[in-house]
Amino acid sequence: MCLACNWTLSAEYSPLLLYPGVCFPREACNMLQMMFVLTLNRGRMIPKELEKEISAAKSKGVVPLMVCATSGTTVFGAFDSLPEIADICEKFGVWLHVDAAWGGSILISRKHRYLLTGIERADSVAWNPHKMLQAGLQCAALLLKDNTDLMKNCHAAYAKYLFQPDKFYNVCFDTGDKSLQCGRKVDCLKLWLMWKAIGTRGLEERIDRAFACTRYLVNEMKEREGFQLVMEPQGVNVCFWYIPSSLRGKEQTPDFWQNVGKVAPFIKERMMKRGSMMVGYQRHGTKVNFFRQVLISPQVRREDLDFFLDEIERLGRDFQPE
Repeated sequence: MCLACNWTLSAEYSPLLLYPGVCFPREACNMLQMMFVLTLNRGRMIPKELEKEISAAKSKGVVPLMVCATSGTTVFGAFDSLPEIADICEKFGVWLHVDAAWGGSILISRKHRYLLTGIERADSVAWNPHKMLQAGLQCAALLLKDNTDLMKNCHAAYAKYLFQPDKFYNVCFDTGDKSLQCGRKVDCLKLWLMWKAIGTRGLEERIDRAFACTRYLVNEMKEREGFQLVMEPQGVNVCFWYIPSSLRGKEQTPDFWQNVGKVAPFIKERMMKRGSMMVGYQRHGTKVNFFRQVLISPQVRREDLDFFLDEIERLGRDFQPE
């Protein structure tokens, strides 16, 4: 089997296959015959490279099973070009799965749903309303175009002492025998209650507001000295470096980026000890530590974003390279 995946921690090849709640190291991927597809610097799959990998696999007698595209990567919030990937999957008869755990909720926004154009052509989609929509944890869904009762065919144990086949109602409503763990919480109730309370328009406003806050924050960063975007956000993930005054103007020195990589941990320690903010940072491939601010809370105001920038400046202003 061949699984093409574009989840990346580098600008070139994906060293990990990440699936909702699961992380496979490269050695495991090799044992499971998973293949990696070249990506752009943002982490978006290159469709031509996908087609090349599928053709190469088929030439070796391997049967490609599934392509995993992504709508909203964890770090950069990147969205794959689903129409192009869907064309390739249809051409070769390969199952297309879209990991939209993070970005799938954007479909609710009429203004921003273009980011997921083509997702209707997927065979399956993973979606986590507990992320961008902020439904109560945990609330996750696997959406299938299949109408052959695939989940039951895969997982059913047909335990008659639990699921009697001769009930007076349609037994297809007994979902327990369709899930891997049998008994589980009713995740969809959390989504239903929130949707009932806020409405479609209210959920749409949450998404649109998140994008508006993101644009405001990015524009403010561009006006302030010391803030440098890792890249322009495609979604609501704002990745950036803060360059303190002690490092400005030294971009050409050999240890510049090494010192920049120490700034985020320095500021993070201070903000946690002060108790003022909680903001994550990470490395990504060859890129040194940078902050990742994700704006999804409907309670965030512009004043909060101004405070965020002011606090980063205050906590990092006296950073000195070793």
